[in-house]
Amino acid sequence: MNKAELIDAIAGNANLTKADAKKALDAFISSTTTSLRKGDRVALVGFGSFSIAKREARTGRNPQTGKPINIPAKKVVKFKAGSDLSEAIQ
Repeated sequence: MNKAELIDAIAGNANLTKADAKKALDAFISSTTTSLRKGDRVALVGFGSFSIAKREARTGRNPQTGKPINIPAKKVVKFKAGSDLSEAIQ
């Protein structure tokens, strides 16, 4: 499902116009991004939670040449599914 399909699904399930559904989805994405930038965790009970994790710098290998390369440290977004979501997909 891509963003356009998600907007269609939200509009249909919530009896909203596509424009309102797009605004709601964009607001959710913006709010989540802002919270994660601050280092906060975003938890949606039953659905799951988004958090930031630090990935340490490490040495990798170039798959074409086999030469070692340095991979810098960075922050990554993690998502952990909630119990309701986990049960719903089984």
